[in-house]
Amino acid sequence: MANISAQMVKELREATGAGMMDCKAALGENDGNMDAAVDWLRKKGLAKAAKKAGRVAAEGLTGAVTKGTKGVVVELNSETDFVARNDLFQGLVRMAADVALSVGTDVEAIKAAKVGSISFADAIADTVAKIGENMTLRRAAALSVGQGVVASYVHGAVIDGLGKMSVIVALESTGNADELARLGKQVAMHVAASNPQALDPSGLDPAVVSREKDVLADKAKAQGKPANVVDKIVESGLKTYYKEVCLLEQPFIHDDKKSVAQALKEAEGKVGGPIKVTGFVRYALGEGIERPESDFAAEVAATAKV
Repeated sequence: MANISAQMVKELREATGAGMMDCKAALGENDGNMDAAVDWLRKKGLAKAAKKAGRVAAEGLTGAVTKGTKGVVVELNSETDFVARNDLFQGLVRMAADVALSVGTDVEAIKAAKVGSISFADAIADTVAKIGENMTLRRAAALSVGQGVVASYVHGAVIDGLGKMSVIVALESTGNADELARLGKQVAMHVAASNPQALDPSGLDPAVVSREKDVLADKAKAQGKPANVVDKIVESGLKTYYKEVCLLEQPFIHDDKKSVAQALKEAEGKVGGPIKVTGFVRYALGEGIERPESDFAAEVAATAKV
């Protein structure tokens, strides 16, 4: 029997919105396995979704640069949020994006690339020495199209092209580039707000889809539904799931009466040609990096005993 800590219960509660005792029971029934506990709660109708609340720990900036049919996003991390307001650090992030546009998105290749008479790695070291904080080029990604545009949107921008979240979207089309760019920015804003996991269902991880099917089926069976009804419930549930996580099927944030796919189809007349979204990248600062959380009550209690 796994030892279920209060922190585990707290994390499960934050991830599912279920009650504390239900979360404790779910963890106990599943030997402390968080994913299994989420599914257990969902099967009993006690949780709405299998989403974990991401805890952003890293500071710094993301950046996006586009040039016609190509665009890149980068993330450069620092120790504190204050650094994001520093001109030197902002220049370093923009430099990283410009270098990635030229040499590609391999982090080591970016570091080795020359920026003037020094390497980008040396430029980082120089900036660290001047500001006094450690800095890390964490990641970079690129998109390109043969014909069309790569558009961008930066949320929480501190200056043009740099902010807490950067998105690029690739639109393939022979239509008017200016109209495509305007549409592309709208789609990029949608990606920032809705955080799709894939373009369409075919792009989803089969294991994730299989897990979703199992949760829907087990929940229906637990309600005593016959097999033929269970199949229909699973099919309907998957359609709803796809509308939540697939870009082209999500309700468009600029007109939620249409899906993104429908909005793109309607825009083809104005653009002057067929439009196809071939990819998107969304970088939110620090996503996936966790910082140890302090227990304030425990710290106060420990201090009181000194």
